Formats: sequence, structure tokens, C-alpha cells
Amino acid sequence: MSQNDRPEAPSPATAANGSAAAKAENPAARALVSSSLRLRPNPNKEHKAEEYEDLQLEYCPAVFTALERYLPPNMLNVRREHKAKFMHDILAKYMPRAEQTRIQKLRAYRLRIIANYRPRFRELYTLNPTAFFVPAFLNAINENTEQSFRRIISEPSPGIFIFQMLQPRICELFLSEIENVEKFVAETKFRIMRPNIMNKYGVVLDDFGFGPMLEKLMEGFIRPLSRVLFPEIGSSLDSHHGFVVEYGKDKAVDMGFHVDDSEVTLNVCLGKEFSGGELYFQGTRCEKHVNTSTYTEEYFDYSHKPGRAVLHRGRHRRGAKATTSGHRVNLLLWCRSSVFREVKRYQTDCSSWCGECSKVKREMQCSRVTSTKSELLAKEGESTSK
Repeated sequence: MSQNDRPEAPSPATAANGSAAAKAENPAARALVSSSLRLRPNPNKEHKAEEYEDLQLEYCPAVFTALERYLPPNMLNVRREHKAKFMHDILAKYMPRAEQTRIQKLRAYRLRIIANYRPRFRELYTLNPTAFFVPAFLNAINENTEQSFRRIISEPSPGIFIFQMLQPRICELFLSEIENVEKFVAETKFRIMRPNIMNKYGVVLDDFGFGPMLEKLMEGFIRPLSRVLFPEIGSSLDSHHGFVVEYGKDKAVDMGFHVDDSEVTLNVCLGKEFSGGELYFQGTRCEKHVNTSTYTEEYFDYSHKPGRAVLHRGRHRRGAKATTSGHRVNLLLWCRSSVFREVKRYQTDCSSWCGECSKVKREMQCSRVTSTKSELLAKEGESTSK
């Protein structure tokens, strides 16, 4: 995406001085006024909603696409920017003030970066499947069946899925782009937000304009895989957090034991030459059992290779061993589901995907079976004695 393709922030004068004459001449503006921020009670299922990934929005683009079918009839055919503004104003009414402030600050921060940072390889900012992915992965996604996915994926340990994904050239371009970002930060003294509290060496890709590309990666490629591999959450993935982390000399050395703030995590090694840095997995846990012990069958170590991806639940406990030499760079995509998180708030039974919950459930079932057998044997003994 070029600098000219990126939407500009509205000027204060435009925002403050929208005249009545301009509104009268603009049918979209009249629609906004007459609609009074009201949605249809039922969606227009025949309407083909537009995509919003390329716009700089404060909310997830998928929300706008889904909400568009609820727009009043006089809004359906106006310009996409006006529809986005209309839906944004409705969403803002239900957003807590503190969250609105946080989102506005984040948007201003990202606009400032985009206005000053010059991408080195613009082809990375739009997802070209043929250029990005190895043929086997792309063919499996295009076929879009469980059989096609299983052909390219190995599952060496329950819930850990490994497959070749990125072309070598794309890995090299990403490495060069990240170097360019770090050069920009060093030369301009621009203070950027790092990926997470556990790693201060890396880049939040969404902050540098990669958001639309990552959204397409999640929706078109990771969500279809997750729908099969993690059926209770995969189809509901609707937002993401994408970033790159770096390990090695003068960088982070390892990563402590943790879980991700995601439902599904994609982790792809970009390179370079390195030793060590294996991921060590120790079972999936819900919030209640995150600190429980690990069972023998849950231990698994994974070695990174450039271009190869590992896909797992965000709640799969793990850490990264020390990178003993060289420089390792990984691209991570945290995929989240607002529906899953909302449902989880009201969940009272055990989580089927939690190793400890499953163990407790099995023990309860065994206890019931044993108790039932004892009762039957006791009754049989009583009848025999008579």
C-alpha cells in the first residue's frame, strides 16, 4: 500500500465547519441526518456488504462489514466512507469513555507513524497469496477441506499443528522491512510501543500499516484452518494482534512461561541463522488451572525453521528457550474471538479444551462408575443373601 493510498485524517476545519449548504448538496449527509443513527431491526440478507480492511478504523473491520446489512435503506448505497462514519458513531455510543479515549489515542499514534515511516517493500502490505505462500499450503486452503488441511499439517503433540507456510523470499523481505523499521526508530528517536510486556525487542505490525494484510491473513487462511482444528472457536475469530519478535545478541534471549491473550496463535519463523530458541509446550489450561502441574504427555519441544508455522491455542502454556547464537525473528498473529470471550463469561461447566478440566471430568466419571458398580454389587449381595 502506498503512502497516497492511505486515508488521511480529517482536517480540524473540515470536522468543525460542515455547513448546512454542504449537507444540502450531499445526499449522504442528508441520509446521516434523517436516519438519526438508527439501524434496521433485521439484516438485509440480499445486500452485499463492502469490505473495510483498507480504511484506518477504530474498530475491527469485520464489525463494519457485518453491521452494514443492518443499515437503513437510505444508507446502503452511499459512499463507503460515509457508511463507515455512520456505523462508527453508533458503535461509539456503546463504548465506555475510557475505551473510546484509548482507541482514539492509538489511532492518532498509528496515523503519526504512517505519516512519517516510508515502507521499504510495499508488496508486503497487501497479501498476494501466490507470492506469500508455498504451493502446498495455498492448494490446501483453496481446496478448503479437512482432508486437504491434514495432508500438509503434522500434529506431533495434541493441539500443536505444524506446516510449511511462507515462501523464502517473503521471509527475507520481512526481515529487511523489520530492519528498516528499527533504523527508522533509531534515526528519528520515535518511541514505539513494543509487542508485549514480555519482549521489548520487536514491532507491532498493525501500528506500521500491516493491519489490512493481517486481517486478510486471519480471515482467508487462519480462520479456515482453525474452523477444522479448533471447531469450538475457529469460525468466530474476528480480530487480531500481529507483531514480530526478535531474539539473539543485544536482543531478547528467551521467553518466560506464559499463555497468550488470544484464542488461536500463529507463529512463523522468518529466520535468520540461529541456534536454540526452541518453544517448550506444557499443556492447555483455562484461567482457573493455568498454574497447575504438567502431565508427562503434555511436554513437547518445537524447533523453529524459517518459513514453517506452528498453530496452537492461545491458552497453550509455553515458553522459549535461550537463543544461544545468531539472530531469530518470528512473526506472530494472535487471533481473537469476541463471541468466545463473551460466552466464556457465563460458562459454568468444565472447558473441554483444558487439560486439567478434562482430567477432573474423567476422574468424576470414573468415580461415578465405581460408585454405581459398588451399589449394584451391594444390591446383588443383598438379594443373594435372601
